[in-house]
Amino acid sequence: MEPPVRLASTGTITHGVAVGEVLGVSTLAGARLIAGERGLDRIVQRLNVMEVPDILAWVKPHELLLTTGYPLRNTPQSLDRLVADLDERGLAALAIKLGRYLDELPDVMVEQADRLGFPLIQLPDDVGFDDILNQVLTDILNRQAGVLARVEEAHRALVAVVLAGGGLREVAAEVAGLLDVAVAVLDGTGQTLAAAGPADYLTALRGAPDSHRTSVPVVAGGHHHGRIVAYGPAGSIDDNDVGILERAATVAALVVTRQEAVNAVESKYRADFLRDVLTGRAGGSERVVSRARAFGWDLERPVTVLVAELDPDGDERAAQDRLVACWTAALRRHDPRGAVAGFSHEVVAVVDAAADTARLARDAAAAFAECLPATFSTGASRTATGTQQLAEAYGQALKASRVGRQLHGPGAVAHFDQLGVYRLLSLVGDTDELHAFVRETLGRLASDDDAENADLRRTLQVLLETNLNVAETARRLHFHYNTLRYRIGKLERLLGNFTEDAHLRLNLTLALHVLRMRGI
Repeated sequence: MEPPVRLASTGTITHGVAVGEVLGVSTLAGARLIAGERGLDRIVQRLNVMEVPDILAWVKPHELLLTTGYPLRNTPQSLDRLVADLDERGLAALAIKLGRYLDELPDVMVEQADRLGFPLIQLPDDVGFDDILNQVLTDILNRQAGVLARVEEAHRALVAVVLAGGGLREVAAEVAGLLDVAVAVLDGTGQTLAAAGPADYLTALRGAPDSHRTSVPVVAGGHHHGRIVAYGPAGSIDDNDVGILERAATVAALVVTRQEAVNAVESKYRADFLRDVLTGRAGGSERVVSRARAFGWDLERPVTVLVAELDPDGDERAAQDRLVACWTAALRRHDPRGAVAGFSHEVVAVVDAAADTARLARDAAAAFAECLPATFSTGASRTATGTQQLAEAYGQALKASRVGRQLHGPGAVAHFDQLGVYRLLSLVGDTDELHAFVRETLGRLASDDDAENADLRRTLQVLLETNLNVAETARRLHFHYNTLRYRIGKLERLLGNFTEDAHLRLNLTLALHVLRMRGI
């Protein structure tokens, strides 16, 4: 009689072998599968021996549990429940010796194991548990060593790719060759940065749902930069291959970090040069055109300058970085030869005058809104026909952006030529003088202390817009004709005889425009 013992897990192995493979070792040559054939692909990472009834407190996932049946001899009626409990805890299989303490397993236990796909194995009588433990654990350890050696070899190959100056495409190609699968590197939005592998696998990878692809995150410096995704025929990517994908993700993170550093330097040079161009400090036209061509920009053609400024609120640093990325991507689609750069508080783009600037701004805004709950306002200049006009065009776009926000609120898109009188008012730098003009012209109507003031201002505005057409004003405001006549009388007592004085009407119109633009 083998003495009753309780043996906790003999150790944690990261990789293991399938139950079906365990049955192939020599010490289990006489073993027989009783039930749970569907679970033969369960992974065995450790072994445990059960010789006491309360084993559940000691078991761990991926264990092959061995028993002589001694602790089960007096409770055959609960063996179906034991199978369910072991399956719930993630065990790989239960192997039992029959004939000494249990002649056979109850039918309910066998049926339960078949339902759950939980392997029940009958062990040979002439094999000791120590032989099984030694042989199976040796097999697992050998496999583990082989997996680690393969992963290390892959890591060395990937590092060699990076040291040789390779990028994400070369990393993807190396992994695809090692695993014979399709591999893609995706950015944080799911866009493909690089891909490699057999053409039919690549096609399947693009259309396959996430549940059919193996994915590993690319993380560097605490920031999530995207994913490495692999796809192959069913079963071709196993748990052991995930280790190689994880090493590839680490190397990809190094590549991304290196590229970000390079991009940061290049972005600074681009931004500095474009700032010099837009402020007239970049030199003559020939020098500007030549240097711009080195950045892939065409500044010789007629162009429009766009300025995008973040609206107040939110994390400005994070939003500014994202704003530059969204405008860069949008401009690449609409005008590959256009210039774009991020300044401290805005993004400036110089695009072909024939481009649809409104659509370009909408595309950038749509991409921006997907990532951050923030908005930006955009201003567009008149057409500039030479590099010497770019500085003036930049000022126009900047003014259109800021006045557009004042008029239409956050997210506005405004063209300089559409500002009308607001463009002239924006030239007045003395805000106090504008405030004084509004107060002197509108009197108490300049204040919102009384709800009646806003109501009377609305009546005055519509009267001026309709050129004092009383009937049309009454229709727009849904007033009775006599009610409107009464209001006109009240307005004249407050403001003067504006129905007869054209100059007063002009002053009132300007004051209302200033009030709207400045938010007084």
